[in-house]
Order: sequence, then C-alpha cells, then structure tokens
Amino acid sequence: MVAELILVRHGQSLANVAFIAANAEGLLEAAVSGRDAEVPLTETGEEQAAAVGKWLAALPEEHRPQAVITSPYLRARETWRIAAASSGLDLPAPRTDDRLVDRLMGELELLTHAAVAARYPDEAARRAEAGEFEYVPPGGESFADIAIRLKSFLDDLHTDHAGQRVIVVAHDAVVLMMRAVIEQLSWDEVLEVEREAGSVRNASITRFDGGPGELTLDRYNVIDHLPPT
Repeated sequence: MVAELILVRHGQSLANVAFIAANAEGLLEAAVSGRDAEVPLTETGEEQAAAVGKWLAALPEEHRPQAVITSPYLRARETWRIAAASSGLDLPAPRTDDRLVDRLMGELELLTHAAVAARYPDEAARRAEAGEFEYVPPGGESFADIAIRLKSFLDDLHTDHAGQRVIVVAHDAVVLMMRAVIEQLSWDEVLEVEREAGSVRNASITRFDGGPGELTLDRYNVIDHLPPT
C-alpha cells in the first residue's frame, strides 16, 4: 500500500462564497455561472493554496510527496498549481483522476436551495424517503456512489504507488468519504465525524499514515497552516 496519503481540499472557490450568500437570502440565482467543473478559486482561495505550498516547503525532504493526483475540476487543479509554485520545490507533475470529482448533482448542479424547491418540488420528499446516504439527485449520484468510486481509486492507488507518499487534491465530499472508505465507517459514524470536526474546510489537510501496514488517520481537517481570517 502507499506509505502516506495526504488529502487536501481545494481552496475557497467562487461557488463556496456565492452559494452561502444566495441561500442565506433565499435567492433563485447565485453569482456564479457555467459548469461546476470550471468554477475558479477566489483571491482568498489562491492565498490558501499558496499557504499549502509553504506548508509543503517546510516538510523535511523525506516527507515530501512522491506522487500527486488531483480532481480534474479547475479549483482543484489550480490549488495544486499555486501550491507547487509557492513551495519552490521540484515536485512531481500532477495527474488527474475522474474518480476524485466532487459529488455529481446532475440536474441540480449549481442551483440554490430556493431554485431546487421551485423547479423540483418533489425532491425534498424523495430525499427524505431515501435518506442522505442513498439519495440520488436527478442525473446525479449518492454518497454511496462516491464511496464506490473512491474504493476503486484506492485499490488502484495502492497498486500503482505502493510504498510512496501520495498527495490528493480534491473536494469536501471526497475527503469525507475517503475517511468512510478507509476506516469502514457507517453513515451514522460519518455524520458523527461531521458533528465533531465540522465540514471539511477549504485548503485543509488530512493525513493517513501507511506505515503500520494499513492506513491510519494521523490528522483530519487541519488548517493551522493557513493565514488567519
């Protein structure tokens, strides 16, 4: 298996800011358009990515990543690009993996809460009936589906990068469900993780140690490296 797995959530994106504001006001539209895959970082997100780079630069050489894999989404790719440049290190070239994308919301992609309620009035009942783990948005995927693709990703990761230190840059759903897959958590246990640690923060660092022969959580959702806000 891999010697170490570090998970980094992308820096703050335009959608992170726009949807909090729009949902708070009950708006039908948020100040973001286009495809979710192409949503850019904010200036704060870029600063957070640079801080990840400084954190990498401070690592001893024997703890620096030997392989880098990112979500294909712009906000994840840009987070790594800025972090790598900020580090000043000669780091491995990244590759992308489609199994690291954010949760696919299908027809609900980039819709505010108010817009979903207006255009898809039956979805709230469907969601309640299915339960959050199994609920599938129209044309999208459930958290159970995310777990399946991440299990496949991890199986290949251990084969392709056995004994290596790997860094993954992706999304909050990926970081959370990676814990579920690695630690074999039930959905209730996943919810308990969120209750105790809060949502996965932008540019946070989660680390698993593969030294003991299995991946063991070392730290989760840490932002000590980020500038104060």
